[in-house]
Parts: sequence; C-alpha cells; structure tokens
Amino acid sequence: MGSDGGEAGGGGALHGLRIADFSRVLAGPYATMLLADLGAEVIKVERPGTGDETRQWRPPADEQGTSTYFLGVNRNKRSVTLDLASEADRERARALIAGSDVLVENFRPGTMERLGLGHAELRARHPRLVYCSISGFGTGGGAALPGYDLLVQAVGGLMSVTGEPGGEPVKTGVALVDVITGLHAALGIMAALRHRDATGEGQLVEVSLLGSLLSAMVNQASGYAVAGVVPGRMGNAHPSIAPYETFPTADRPLALAVGNDTQFAALAAALGVPRLAADDRFRTNPGRVAHRAELAGLLGERLRTAGADHWSGVLLAAGVPAGPVNTLDEAFSFAHRLGLPGIVTVPDPSEAEAEARTGPGPSALRKSSRQVAHPIALSASPARYRLPPPALGEHTEEILGRPDFGDHSDQAP
Repeated sequence: MGSDGGEAGGGGALHGLRIADFSRVLAGPYATMLLADLGAEVIKVERPGTGDETRQWRPPADEQGTSTYFLGVNRNKRSVTLDLASEADRERARALIAGSDVLVENFRPGTMERLGLGHAELRARHPRLVYCSISGFGTGGGAALPGYDLLVQAVGGLMSVTGEPGGEPVKTGVALVDVITGLHAALGIMAALRHRDATGEGQLVEVSLLGSLLSAMVNQASGYAVAGVVPGRMGNAHPSIAPYETFPTADRPLALAVGNDTQFAALAAALGVPRLAADDRFRTNPGRVAHRAELAGLLGERLRTAGADHWSGVLLAAGVPAGPVNTLDEAFSFAHRLGLPGIVTVPDPSEAEAEARTGPGPSALRKSSRQVAHPIALSASPARYRLPPPALGEHTEEILGRPDFGDHSDQAP
C-alpha cells in the first residue's frame, strides 16, 4: 500500500492505504470520507478555481462562509488542484495514481477514458490498482444520463412509494440514493482490496445510483420481483405490518413500530384497551394489516388524550417500540442522552501547532470543524478525526512535492 504521508494516515484499520479521490458532490466523497475516518490517506483532486461543486452549495455555511454541504463529507482529506484539461497536470495525476492503492471517480462515463485515465489504460500500468467508478445509470444505455439523486429517486421508483395516498410523489428529505451508493462503493472497494491481498491483482469496481436504489428498495423491490406487486404511496404506513406508522397525539406525531403480536398486546394494555389484542380483527398481524384503517382510528382515540413524550415513556416502559417525530436538533440531543457521539469537533493540526508556539489565537480565525460522528464503532481501531475539510488546493504543494509522490513500487506486478 502507499505511504500514509505522516499524519495523513494517522493510524486506524486502513492505515497505509492511499486513495486518489477524483469524485465530487456526495456519493464518492461520502465513501472516501468513511474510509479516511478509518485511517486511509485520501488525496482529493479538484478543479482549480472552483473545486468540488458543493463548495458553492450554500446556504447554510460556517463562519468562514464555507458550504456546510461540502464540510459534511470531506474531513480527513487533503486537497490538490489539477487541471485535467492540461497534459502537464494529467501527468501529475498519473504520478499520484501510481503511488495510490485506490482510485475513485464519478465523472460521466467515458470522461476518464478521454483523459487517458480510464481503467483499462491504468490497469496495464498498475495491475494492483483498485479502480472504483461511480455513475448514475451505468456505462451502457444509461451512460449519457445525468446522475443526480432527485432524478434517480424519480425514475428508480422511490418517489412512487413516498408521500401520501393519492398525493404527489415526494423525494426523501436527504439525498439518500447518493448516500446508499457511497456505502456500496466503500464496501466494493474493501472487497476488491481483500481480493488484492489474496491474489495481488486489483480490479474495477462499478457502482451506479440506479442499481444501488433498486437494491435498497429491499422489501418493496422483492414484492415486485417475486409476486409482481407494484407498490404505491402509503404515507407513513407499512405495506406488511400494522400498526407501523405515525399517529397524532395531543401535541405532535408519535411513531409506533409494532413488529409482532406480543408487542401489540403490550401496546393495547399500555393504552388501556387490552380488548383490542383479543379482537379477531387485530389478534394477528395479517388481520391488523387487513383492518388497518379501523385499528388506526381506535388507537388514535387513545393517543390523542396525551402528548407524544408521555406516550413514548409509557410505551417504551411496556416494551413497545415508540417515539416522537423529532426535529434534527432534538435527534442530536436524543443521541447525546443515549451516550452516542452525535457531533464531534475536528481540530486543525496547524492551529494546535500555532497555539503551542504563541498561545490561542482569535476564535474567528480557527478552522476546527464540528462534524457528524462516524457511524461505525470499532473496539481496536476506531475512527479518528485528524483533519478538518480542506480549503481548495490547500495541500497541492505539499503533496506534489513529497519525495514519495509518484512512487509506484507497491503497484508493480
């Protein structure tokens, strides 16, 4: 594997792994950030002058005016600016790739080939390279289609099952397809590296937004594939479980996730209507699904007598999965109360060095960054937060001037 460049690797399960990251926006950067958190050195290659498009996606922004969208998926990386329209910078890109274990890109299919940086050409030079290509719709008939999350949610069927019955299709409140694709990309990269460990050979990893969405539709997709069922919009209800939706209370909605008959009996008892569990319409889950509307009306009568927090406490104490519909600030507060990290502060090493010499500087000049914690807890090699998201081209001279830049000894056959 490539050198970690000192603090760039910083320990962790993937210490010593170098990733040349040519991706932008969300799916690719999310994948590489997850790998960087686990110790990989990620060198983010950006266009001079503008960089990753999400640098311009604001508001919201931090105190320095940097897009929080960009900040959210680019920590633990170093930024290098290269103009890939320039042959000189393409040579620098080739040198960077030569010293890397993994390349990640999400240009429109065919772009990297036109630049002389396609998989086939690079594999001939660096057979151990793991090359991850992320696209919207694959490299065949969908190669020319633009890969935007909203578009994929629409044409991939997700919007058809999101929203109220009879209402307009609705996208999810976050670019969920990009996030899922990033997870699939990270998984594919790790599988390819495991294969390389065993055989000495790299390979091409291809992930598409559409393919990732169809896989992530799980039970809905399986219902169609196996039984030919084309689902529709059901609001917050579940096609196969009841009660498994939100209900109004005296103040705000409450989510009930009753997954079996024992939990339903506990729900009925906690609400003071134990007779519902013995009612033939509701005694079993198939019956509750068949009589969903009647059940919802009966439960709603009881739940409207008190607020969501009251019912959440009562039901959880009875072993019934329930909780209020939180806003995002409430969600982070909830995670904090449970002892989950939620938000972490990533210090800037250069600030620490400066403070060691001169003492703390003005707070407005600090570049430390508040970040959402890595979601995976590893007991022996946990995620580490080493670097805040980089300024555009912040590390170009440092990276291009390193003695090991372009060292391809690890990529030899």
